Amino acid sequence: MDLNEIKNAGIGAAYKSAKILNDYYGRLTHIEKKGPTDLVTDADVASQNAIIETIQAKFPDHCILAEENGYDQLNAAECQWIIDPLDGTTNFAHQIPIFCISIAFAAEGRTRVGIVLNPVNGELFTAVEGQGAALNGRPISVSGQTEISESLLVTGFPYAFQAIIQPVMQRFQQCLQAARGIRRLGSAALDLCYVACGRFEAFWEENLHPWDTAAGTVIVETAGGRVTDFSGNPFSPDKKEILASNGHIHEAVRSLLLRI
Repeated sequence: MDLNEIKNAGIGAAYKSAKILNDYYGRLTHIEKKGPTDLVTDADVASQNAIIETIQAKFPDHCILAEENGYDQLNAAECQWIIDPLDGTTNFAHQIPIFCISIAFAAEGRTRVGIVLNPVNGELFTAVEGQGAALNGRPISVSGQTEISESLLVTGFPYAFQAIIQPVMQRFQQCLQAARGIRRLGSAALDLCYVACGRFEAFWEENLHPWDTAAGTVIVETAGGRVTDFSGNPFSPDKKEILASNGHIHEAVRSLLLRI
């Protein structure tokens, strides 16, 4: 299996999707709700269709797990692509330029390739297992910061937060009191990439889906970071808790997330 061929195919699909998203940006005519605050637009669907068509044309025997329309399930035994055609749909719908396309490739139970592209500013994050991570072709690595008090963190809030609002806000408060600051951008894939390139020291969130995290986690890990659940167990895209960090402050943040 040529992972660089996989990466190049994913990048090609991402750029096709980017053109579609840029064409729709600021020109949406139809927005639906999947939940009280979870949106889907014509742009999500058009982007996903373009990505799937591009991948299937080159790899017709590969499985696909995608956010819209319920393609397949997470499959550890097969070659599988895990796709979020528009991560940050709410930002996109409100014309906030913090959203991306997230494409991952997994085989034999491991995510091997990650691609995240912001169509607005052109930042392309890529990673291939064993080959490092890059931003627009230049190598990236996580921050070297060792003190949580000097660290900038990022998080997100789950769509169905009503049932777990108390622990969510307690974790937020404890991390806010310990860190330099916290940001909430609205795109988990970009949050992870920003940890990978050292803009943030750590990211945590819960109740995410495989398409939210698959590409970003391999980018963090190949950039030298650490990704676990809140208990410190190895992370996999089907888990509902994620903590990604530069490694140096991982245990400090993890202790705060567990102190509820």
